[in-house]
Amino acid sequence: MSVKKETWGFYEGYAVQLFTLKNDALTVRLTNFGATLVGITAPDKKGFNSDIVLGYDSLDGYVNGKSYQGAVVGRYANRISGAVFTLNGQKYELPKNDGENCLHGGNFGYHKRVWEYETDEKKNSVTFRYRSPDGEEGFPAALNVSVRYTLTAKNKLKIKYEAVSNGDTIFNPTNHAYFNLKGSGSVLDTVLQMNAFNYTPFDEFNIPDGKIESVPSTPFNFLKPKRIGTDIENGKIDGYDHNFLLGEIGEMKKAAVAHDPESGRIMAVYTDMPAIQLYTAGGLSEVGKNGVFFDKFHGFCLETQFTPDTPNLPSFPSCVLQKGKKFKSTTVYAFGVK
Repeated sequence: MSVKKETWGFYEGYAVQLFTLKNDALTVRLTNFGATLVGITAPDKKGFNSDIVLGYDSLDGYVNGKSYQGAVVGRYANRISGAVFTLNGQKYELPKNDGENCLHGGNFGYHKRVWEYETDEKKNSVTFRYRSPDGEEGFPAALNVSVRYTLTAKNKLKIKYEAVSNGDTIFNPTNHAYFNLKGSGSVLDTVLQMNAFNYTPFDEFNIPDGKIESVPSTPFNFLKPKRIGTDIENGKIDGYDHNFLLGEIGEMKKAAVAHDPESGRIMAVYTDMPAIQLYTAGGLSEVGKNGVFFDKFHGFCLETQFTPDTPNLPSFPSCVLQKGKKFKSTTVYAFGVK
């Protein structure tokens, strides 16, 4: 196992680094621009390696990209209705960067920041740190955030989030990696299973209406392994950008397993967050790695998080981070073949 660092470029006067973590099977690439997961090279069932994370060939792609490729997004991942919320009786207005709503922390969220970093050769890890000032993108209180990526000898990529604030605020981090276990082409043949009995319906702006519905007899039923494309191809749904409920916050659970039959690659997702967003890249339309044009269904995201619009939905697990209290959360992506 090893950790390698090299200068990848510069952004507004800051040096941006590219980090490479390796074990016997996997190569993971990261950058401190957006605390971003740049790539994961993994073998298929025949031993051939492919990069299974979408992204760009250079730093410029991440600077100019608009699809949050592989980035840590925040201060609040997903959508906040009307770009407004109330905390402790005070109303906070946020940027409207998704119609009338706020998406992934606003116009200039964590994905467009250069983070400080620290490597640990013994643990085969990189830790990124960022201080989010009071009032940044409209969010209250200053927040110290850290995200640690660790590649284990057992082919697990662990992402540990921590944060502490100098005042009450809201916090909902996630990683926005687009996966393609085949390495290229459509992900509609990817077989997905999720341990989620319920999902949250939403309105025409992708904002949950506060209801909870069970997945049986719906296109959202992934309790048993099912091709991602099954209900898309039969016309029951155009694609997925939906929130699924996993259980209690703080309890580590197996959230999902994705399998590409052609390559044999498997990815399991474990998290202690209460929800997960399945996104099949319906809005993707840009040139990515190796000059390939990425469009819808070229990747899928499994984003561990709080339910969208939680600040305005008090019946869901709270995303409020109180002054001086430490937020801790871990998500694990485990890789293999069969």
